[in-house]
Amino acid sequence: MASSTPEPQPDPEPYLRLLAQHERWLAAYVHSLVPRSHDADDILQEVKVTLWKQFSKFEQGTNFRAWARTVATHQVLNHRRAARRHQGVSVEEDFIEAVAAEIDRQSDGLDRKADALRLCVQRLPDAHRKMVQLRYFEECSIADIAERTQRTAEAVYRLLSRIRAVLNECVSRQAS
Repeated sequence: MASSTPEPQPDPEPYLRLLAQHERWLAAYVHSLVPRSHDADDILQEVKVTLWKQFSKFEQGTNFRAWARTVATHQVLNHRRAARRHQGVSVEEDFIEAVAAEIDRQSDGLDRKADALRLCVQRLPDAHRKMVQLRYFEECSIADIAERTQRTAEAVYRLLSRIRAVLNECVSRQAS
């Protein structure tokens, strides 16, 4: 009897990192296409398993979100086909694919804006970047920020308003 050595398992870390980075988006995507929440949760679970099983085919450095969207769309369509067979539910596959494509197009635009916002925030002066961090990342109240920065609450409101205007203008320039 020949001894069999177990086949080495692929390193799950790259997959888990990409999944963690895009998991919220993936869940929102699936839930936007499936009306019943428990069905969407089941499909999402299948999508994650399928992504893992096929991860060796994923080319690192390419668009994980687009790849995951394709897998998710196929899982949603498979679910709809099965529902139609079992429950007589009518499915418009072209409609689902059109909705999926529109969601993907919209999310690409949001990705570009998010990338532009990150760049614009990096370009802010240190003091302004700290204000943004306190307010939006650490979720500090205006009163807390005023106390920490030794300003009045009104001064914090005005400064944050000016920073938002600068960021908005910067993102508009970057994203166009």
